[in-house]
Amino acid sequence: MRRLLIRRLLGTVPLVLGVASLIFVALHLAPGDPVDVYSGPGVAPEVLDGLRERLGLDDPLPVRYVRWMGATLTGDLGHSIARGQPVRDVILDRLPNTLLLSGVALALAFGLGVTIGAVQAVRQDSVTDRVLTVVTLFFHSMPSFWLALMMILVFALWARTAWGWPIHFPASGMTSVGHEAMSGPQQLLDRLRHLVLPATTLALVLAGGIARHTRSSVLEVIRQDWVRTALARGLSRSRVLATHALPAALPPVITLLGLYVPALMGGAVFVEIVFGWPGMGKLMIDAIAQRDHPVVLAASLLFALLVVLGNLLADVLHALLDPRVRQEESR
Repeated sequence: MRRLLIRRLLGTVPLVLGVASLIFVALHLAPGDPVDVYSGPGVAPEVLDGLRERLGLDDPLPVRYVRWMGATLTGDLGHSIARGQPVRDVILDRLPNTLLLSGVALALAFGLGVTIGAVQAVRQDSVTDRVLTVVTLFFHSMPSFWLALMMILVFALWARTAWGWPIHFPASGMTSVGHEAMSGPQQLLDRLRHLVLPATTLALVLAGGIARHTRSSVLEVIRQDWVRTALARGLSRSRVLATHALPAALPPVITLLGLYVPALMGGAVFVEIVFGWPGMGKLMIDAIAQRDHPVVLAASLLFALLVVLGNLLADVLHALLDPRVRQEESR
């Protein structure tokens, strides 16, 4: 296990640095620069030239790259041009919100996808299997921003105005007006109500793929001889599935979770914009519109790091759940 972890960690370093380098070059080769945001009729060209020189934008690209990479490796992410704050403070203010949304969505997607996939495998080729296949394919193929709009329309607008449901959910934001004046339990409930729709949107998009992989993995396991032997010895089918077949089918599904991290991060960007969720995705889009290069670079680097760590976590979990991987690594 230790050798696997060390090898994976060593492999992530050049990968993250390579992604960061590509993002830096692409961003700085794009037309315009951050100073263009401040240009206007009342701004003298000398002021813009002085600001451009102070930010080092007149230096050659290799010089800017070496300076940025050296500062990044020492933990200095620079200052936000649009906000006038250290980029580290801007990131730390938004990152917990994205991690909360993504973590809850991934947990919901995994629980829902594994449950649906196991039911489909047990009821293979039945009406239930076909209906669930259509439903999961529908949500899996839907763009996250479209599904987010539909969730707002149904559960935030129609549920409150047209149908008069006693339970409806906020359409945007992370907290309600007057959140600070609420008691502790009321604040928690308010945050949970705002979390329901964006987290459910992301979870439904991801759950379809997880269900398909779970179905295939469970079907492969229950066709093996040892499962037939357990059934022949009188064990109930539900017990064999829950205590033997499903745990044996989970390692391949967990390995695939690393592949869903990029989809989760990409979906979070659109979901945060639609729901007004103050996370990293909304921060990145705002920074791109403002040409705030330090924030765009730091946010892109963080997204790349989260994707790499997601794949690393999937490999570690697979090794923990599958003894064959540990035996192969110990040789």
